[in-house]
Amino acid sequence: MGHSRLIVARLHGEFNPKTYEKPTLFRLPHPNFALPFLTLTVRRTLGYNCALDRESERRARPNLNIVCCSLALCSHPCSHRRPRPARPFPQAEYNSSRFALSDIGCVDPRERRTLRRPPALTRLIRFLSTLGGIMAKYKSDQIRNVALLGHGGAGKTTLLEALLLKTGVVGRLGRVEDGSTVSDWDPEEHRRGISINLSVVPIEYDNIKINFIDAPGYQDFLGEVISALYAAEAGLVVVDAVSGVQVGTELAYDRLKDLNKPRLMFVNRMDRENANFTRAVESLRTTLHDEKIVPFQIPIGHADAFKGIIGLIEMKAYMGPEGKEAPIPADMMAAAEEARVALVEAAAEADDELIMKYLDGEELTLDEVRHGLHQGVKNCAITPVYCGTAVGGMGLERMMQALRRYVPAPNERTAVAFKGDKELELTGDSAGPVAAEVFKTIIDRYVGRMSYIRVFSGKITKDAQLLNSRSGKTSRIGNLFAVRGKDLQATDELVTGDIGVITKLDDLHTADTICAPENVLRLAPPAYPQPLFSVAVSPVSQADSAKMGPSINQLVEEDPTLRFQTIAAIKQSVLSGMGEAHVDVAVHRLESKYGVKVEVHEPKVAYQETITKSASAQYRHKKQTGGAGQFAEVHMRLDPQPHGAGYEFTSEVFGGTISSSFFPSIEKGIKSVLDNGVIAGYPVVDVKAVVFDGKEHPVDSKDIAFQTAGREVFKLAFKAANPVLLEPIYIVEVTVPEEYMGDVMSDFNTRRGRVLGMEQKGNRTVVKATVPQAEIMRYSTDLRAMTQGRGIYTIVFDHYEPVPSHLAQEVIAQHKEEAAEE
Repeated sequence: MGHSRLIVARLHGEFNPKTYEKPTLFRLPHPNFALPFLTLTVRRTLGYNCALDRESERRARPNLNIVCCSLALCSHPCSHRRPRPARPFPQAEYNSSRFALSDIGCVDPRERRTLRRPPALTRLIRFLSTLGGIMAKYKSDQIRNVALLGHGGAGKTTLLEALLLKTGVVGRLGRVEDGSTVSDWDPEEHRRGISINLSVVPIEYDNIKINFIDAPGYQDFLGEVISALYAAEAGLVVVDAVSGVQVGTELAYDRLKDLNKPRLMFVNRMDRENANFTRAVESLRTTLHDEKIVPFQIPIGHADAFKGIIGLIEMKAYMGPEGKEAPIPADMMAAAEEARVALVEAAAEADDELIMKYLDGEELTLDEVRHGLHQGVKNCAITPVYCGTAVGGMGLERMMQALRRYVPAPNERTAVAFKGDKELELTGDSAGPVAAEVFKTIIDRYVGRMSYIRVFSGKITKDAQLLNSRSGKTSRIGNLFAVRGKDLQATDELVTGDIGVITKLDDLHTADTICAPENVLRLAPPAYPQPLFSVAVSPVSQADSAKMGPSINQLVEEDPTLRFQTIAAIKQSVLSGMGEAHVDVAVHRLESKYGVKVEVHEPKVAYQETITKSASAQYRHKKQTGGAGQFAEVHMRLDPQPHGAGYEFTSEVFGGTISSSFFPSIEKGIKSVLDNGVIAGYPVVDVKAVVFDGKEHPVDSKDIAFQTAGREVFKLAFKAANPVLLEPIYIVEVTVPEEYMGDVMSDFNTRRGRVLGMEQKGNRTVVKATVPQAEIMRYSTDLRAMTQGRGIYTIVFDHYEPVPSHLAQEVIAQHKEEAAEE
C-alpha cells in the first residue's frame, strides 16, 4: 500500500497496535478535521499496521499532532475490553467542506467494501462528538425537546450529568458543588452552587437526539423556566425520593398543566436513606390532584438495598447501573402484576379502539400498550413515573427509552403563528415555511450576542437570508451552531424542532421571530411575569456611572424578567427582578462581567401630590437693584381634576392686565414646580391652574419676573387647596395551600390591604387583594417565610389613592429632613 509515516493515539487506556493483524489505510477527510482532538495523547512511530496514505500525510504534515480517529476506536472508555484482532478501522471520506458523522464508515482494505458499523464504532462516534464538535444530523421525528424541571436541589443537573456519562459524552461525573457539570457553566452558578440559567444539553441515544433544557428550580429564576418550557415539547419533573413533592415540584407541574404540555416524573435518589417510592408517588397524586399519575416502573429495594427496577410494560427486571435484564424477583411478582394492571388500564383508556378491546376481555399486545401510553402522554392524560438514582447510574437507560417512546416529536405538535392579523397553525414540517423563535439571549464579551433559537417550522441553513419580523430587518445567518452547555459546535442547518444558536446578530432579541422575507410570520411569544422585588442602584464612582446604564441594559436583554428604569418621581435608578436572589445575581454580574460596582438601597415609593378643593392665591414679585428692576403680579386659582386628567393651564384674564406674551412665562414657572412637588418633593398631578388677574409694569415686567411669580403663586394656592399625598395601589394575587390562607388574610389586614375575593384551585387557594406599594416592597421574602416557600404571588399596578394623614405626615417630615441635609 505504500505505507508511510504513522500516527497512533492512546485514549484513556493502553493501546497495543500489534493486536491488529490487518493493515488498514486511513484517509484524512480534511487537513484540519482532527485538530479538536488534541485532548488525546498522541505519539508518532513506525511499523504499526495502521497508516495514513501519502496524500493524507502530506496534508497533515503542518499539524503532526493530528489524531487519527480510527486508532482511538480500540480504547474508547465505554468499551473496557481488549480490542479484537483483524477488525477493520473506520475510514472517513472527504465529501464536503466540513466533517460529518455520516462520512464515517468501516472499510475492509482487502475486499474494498463497506462493512456494517460495529457497536464500538458507534460509541466512538458518540464520544468524538463531544471532543471535536461532531454531531449527527437528525430529522424532526428523531428529535425530542425535554425541559428538566423540579424543586431546587432535587438533582436535575446531576441527573443530566449522569446521562452524559451514561452515553459516553463525558468521562466522569461532574458535581454541582465543584462547578464541574456541563450545564452549570456560569461563574455565578459556581459561586452559589445552584442553577441560575437554562442550559441546553443534547444527548444522542438510540438513533435520536434529546435536547435537554436544564431549568433552575428556584422561584427567583422563573423566567428561565418559562423560556425552557417554550422551547420544549414536554417536561421531565425530577422528584426527590425522600422529600417527595416540594414547592418547585408543584410549581413546575402546574405550569406544565397550564401550557397543556406532556409531563413525566423521575423519582431520583432511590439509593438514599429513607427513600420510599410508594410514598413519593402517593404524594404526587394527593398534592398534585392528578389520578392519572401512573408508575411505569417499580424499584427493586430502597436505600442501600436498591438494586434495580422492574419495567411494568415488558415485565422485566433491569439490575444495576448496566441495566442487565433479569427475571423479576419472586417476592415482587404480585406487586408488579398489580401495578401493570393499572398501567394497561391507563393505556386502554387513552385510545377508543383499545378500550373497546380491553372491555371485551381481550389482552392488549405489547405494541398496543405502548401505543396507548404514547397517546395518553401526548394528550396529557397520563403522567408516567420512573425511578432510579442519578449518582448510582441506575434507571437512566430505561428513562431515556421512555423519552424516546412517549415524548411527542416536534412534528407531532403544532405551533400558533400570525401572518399579519391572520392566525396560522404550523404543523412542524421541515418543508414548511421558516419560523423560529429566540427564547434565550446571552451577550458574551468574546463571542458577542448569542441568540438561542427553537425552530418551529421549516429549516434554517447557514448563509440563509432571514427576516426579523419585529424589526423588518433581513440578515444573513453567517454563524449557526449546535450547543451543548457552554460549547458551540458549528453546523450547517437546523431542522424543525431542533435548537441551536445564532451569533453576532445584534438585531435579534429574546421573543423575536425569524422567518423567510417572502413569508413573514410572527410566533406567539412566551408571557413573562412582572418583577416582584426592586432595589435602587447608584454607581460607586464616576467611571461606574458611565458604564452602569449600558451594562444593566445588556443584563436586561439577557433576562426578560429583569427591569431597569430611572424613575423621575423618586430620582432613583431602579433594578427589579423576581426576588432578592435574582436581583443579587444581577448586581454581582454587573461587577464580575462588566466591572461596574454599584451600591444598593431600598427604593422609595413613587408617591404623587394633588389637591382636594379649589383655592386662590396671589403673589407680587418686585425686585429693584438700581438698574432695570423686575415686576410681576399673578392671581391664580387651582381646581382639582378627575383622576388621570393630569395638569391643565388656562387664563381668565380680561382687559389686558397681563399681556398674553407673559402667559407662557407663568406656565413655565408652574411646570418647574410640577416635577418637584410642593409638600413632599413628589410630582403634582390632576391640577387645573387658572390665572384670573394680575399686574405688569411697562418697563420692569419681563419673562423671568413672571416665571418667578407663577412658581410662587402656584405653591401658595396649592398649600391652601388641602393638598394630599397619593400612593400607588397594586392588585396582589396570592396562591397558597389552604392551610396558609388564614395567615395570608391576617397579613393583608396588617398591610392596609383589602381582600377582593378568593377562589379554589385544586388544593390551593387564590386570594386577590389591593395593597399599597409601600406595604409590599419586600413581600416576596415575607410570603416565603409565612408559607414555608409554598406561596407564590403576582402584582399588577391598579390605581393611586390618598395616603392616610398620619402616614403622610411621616413622609413629609422625612422629606424635610432630607432637604435640610442637602
